[in-house]
Amino acid sequence: MSVELKIPSVGESITEALIAQWFKSEGDTVEKDEPVAELETDKVTVELPAPVAGVLVSISRQEGETVAVGDIIGVIAESDGSSASTGPSANAASPKSEGESDAEPGQPSPSEPRQTGARAAAHVLPSARRALAEYGLEADQVRPTGPSGRLLREDVERHAAALSEPDAEHDTAEDAQDSDADQPKDKKAKGKKDKDRDKKDRKKDRRAEEEAEHAVRRLRESAGERAEEIVPMSPIRKRIAERLVEAQRVAALLTTFNEVDMSAVVALRQKHRDAFENRHGVKLGFMSFFVKAAIDALRQFPQINAEVRGTDIVYRNYYDIGMAVSTDRGLLVPVLRNAETMSFAEIETTIGDFVERARSGKIRLDDLEGGTFTITNGGVFGSMLSTPIVNPPQSGVLGLHAIEDRPIASDGQVVIHPMMYVALSYDHRIVDGREAVTFLRRIKETIEDPTRILLES
Repeated sequence: MSVELKIPSVGESITEALIAQWFKSEGDTVEKDEPVAELETDKVTVELPAPVAGVLVSISRQEGETVAVGDIIGVIAESDGSSASTGPSANAASPKSEGESDAEPGQPSPSEPRQTGARAAAHVLPSARRALAEYGLEADQVRPTGPSGRLLREDVERHAAALSEPDAEHDTAEDAQDSDADQPKDKKAKGKKDKDRDKKDRKKDRRAEEEAEHAVRRLRESAGERAEEIVPMSPIRKRIAERLVEAQRVAALLTTFNEVDMSAVVALRQKHRDAFENRHGVKLGFMSFFVKAAIDALRQFPQINAEVRGTDIVYRNYYDIGMAVSTDRGLLVPVLRNAETMSFAEIETTIGDFVERARSGKIRLDDLEGGTFTITNGGVFGSMLSTPIVNPPQSGVLGLHAIEDRPIASDGQVVIHPMMYVALSYDHRIVDGREAVTFLRRIKETIEDPTRILLES
């Protein structure tokens, strides 16, 4: 019985997806619920599981194609549970005429090569795919080390570096073994030795070809070749572009800045870091302090937690804080639901889970929906100052930046303190400059005296 492989619905607003990768090839066996393909939408990446166990007999849509929800992209021949008569014992019991295949209808012949194992099914990240093309490698040649068997760019570069280094010790050992071996006693032994020599020669030829390709590539790069590569936008990158342009077109965006002395928070983290990690199993980061400080400031200035809906302003008495996470696919913003009810440990644990799942492509659609205010931390990449863009229909976004030791005036003296620039971008349609500046000032005061979080929460 044949079962069609259809694109499922993964969310109300999602009508199409990009086939990012096939984990299986035509003729491969699949187990029920085993991932056979990876689908990339404008919000999340999901794996398409096999609805039944059997053999993937056909693939009708290829990697890189955009498909709609409900489209058929392949067919699986359902397994009936009986074993195929492909082994030697089956041949003895039921001899076939010459040219007749032992495989069941819809299954590949045992003589047909096919990719199997973890490498063939590895999840190839976009950066790794580009590296494979750059080095002229196939995904199944490289051992993946990323989470969930994902193939990373570092894996490809490591494999390419290993190929470029001659395996002198191995070749020397083989040569010594060949020279010391006795002459073959019969034709069978001589044939085996010739076969081994041919195999070694092919290996040397392949290595020479790869080294030549690398040399040509380096020569082209040194010659300053003016090359261009045209790559279609991924669904999530197109969605990010649409959202950013929409924000600039619809909202009246403005940004205000301030600087924060991080000395108190740094000292507090150093004092309680080990005890916090031993008790909760997670590190105490800076982000939880800013989440708490933002909630405190949003309570004081509810306009920044509100949104414009038509000709109305919608004020919220809950605080769903979006946390911007950078991934290979683009910027994702999972949301801390009811962050005002969360402890420091809960915030840090949830953020860590978001980061891990977002970067491994396991983030869920409902993790990204909603949000009343966003915090983005460009400081992890070394950013000193930037103007973040509001995520509509939100009315504000807080931008954090790198912590740098800088000279400041304190009690009439110049001292060196760890300082951070912070930025608030806001929708000027409902947030006035006075509220925005005072909001950021409130963030500054809370971070510079973090005990206020406990006293005023």
